[in-house]
Amino acid sequence: MVGSVGKTSTKDAIYRVLQAGGFSVRKSEKSYNSDFGVPLTILGCGSAWNDPLGWLEIMLYGLRRLLSRQPYPEWLVLEVGLEYPGEIKQIVGWVKFDLVVMTLLPEVPVHVEFFESRESIIAEKMLPALSVPSSGLVFLNADDANQLQFTPELKAKIITYGRSANADYQVSGSGEVVYSGTNTDRIPTGLGFELKHDDQIAKVFVPGVIGEHQIYPILAALALGREIGFRLGMMIDSLKDYLPPPGRLRLIAGLKDTVILDDTYNSSPAALAAALATLAELAVAGRKIAVIGDMMQLGNFTVSAHKEIGYRAAKICDLVVTVGLRAKFIDEALREKKYSAKKIKHFDDALSAGQYLQTVIKPGDVILFKASQAVRLEKAVEEIMLQPEAKAKLLARQDPEWQNR
Repeated sequence: MVGSVGKTSTKDAIYRVLQAGGFSVRKSEKSYNSDFGVPLTILGCGSAWNDPLGWLEIMLYGLRRLLSRQPYPEWLVLEVGLEYPGEIKQIVGWVKFDLVVMTLLPEVPVHVEFFESRESIIAEKMLPALSVPSSGLVFLNADDANQLQFTPELKAKIITYGRSANADYQVSGSGEVVYSGTNTDRIPTGLGFELKHDDQIAKVFVPGVIGEHQIYPILAALALGREIGFRLGMMIDSLKDYLPPPGRLRLIAGLKDTVILDDTYNSSPAALAAALATLAELAVAGRKIAVIGDMMQLGNFTVSAHKEIGYRAAKICDLVVTVGLRAKFIDEALREKKYSAKKIKHFDDALSAGQYLQTVIKPGDVILFKASQAVRLEKAVEEIMLQPEAKAKLLARQDPEWQNR
């Protein structure tokens, strides 16, 4: 999986499908997608963090694996990320990919401040796809012109997925949020959509997932499975127990009969715009509240990207809570749109925002949380979730390394 939006969710959906098909599979844990994380996944090891002896042990373990004949997974599902120029080029130099799935490459990419241009980021993120030989497969998002422009350069067979009428695996119509309850207490429970492939149309329902952008990871997984010979019915059944990773627009029960849209894992302009669009389309009994924190590593796009989010939020939200220094540009945009000052609250840290929310949420409210990792917005979610004792299972960044920061 390579891209800017939806890599981890796509990886997990593909892993689920391959497991259901009877293969032995290993996937990148958490977001092990760097030039350190990818080899850790290949070895089946966790990070040693700041422990030099731990890293030595990992290297010795890798050497023993090279010399042994221990069973190895039939499939490796790797997530490949990009933080600095040349990182993916290094990975492509020593990993030979048989299949590559491209996720969305938005107009304002993440980590753009470290690169000469957005075009240089896109070009490097396309390197794994360009490296796949003619015997392999490359899956492209049919709705993304940024990656489709590379089609003439690809050697592998190309499979497309998306909303485009030209997609090999197409979303037929629009995705629908599925609710439980009556009009007065209805609660979103999952996402349904129709998949069209050749002359076949299949109905897909995935519980615990909402947001039309969440269709793409499921669609990519179904496309990959079908291309290697799996039946659509089997794969759709296997996804009934699928949940996106913690912090990726997961539905969590909140205090006072509220619903939390936990999208706290990370943030970017495209992903945040998609999350707000999801909030906009929900039919709920209460208010729509957005808790939005800083988006990092946007360089010269920092001010404009945050203000654009403010303009969007002004049309959608009944209350906006912002967290962090950069998020003040969201407040500024809201005021430009004559948004009521009483409906804007700003905090320097996530915990304070969560404590404030405890005092203002009401039954029927839906609260969206989204920010870059450094904001640690999961701390705000913990303050209003119905079952904080389950945070280790439900929330992002609950391992000891993060908790000690």
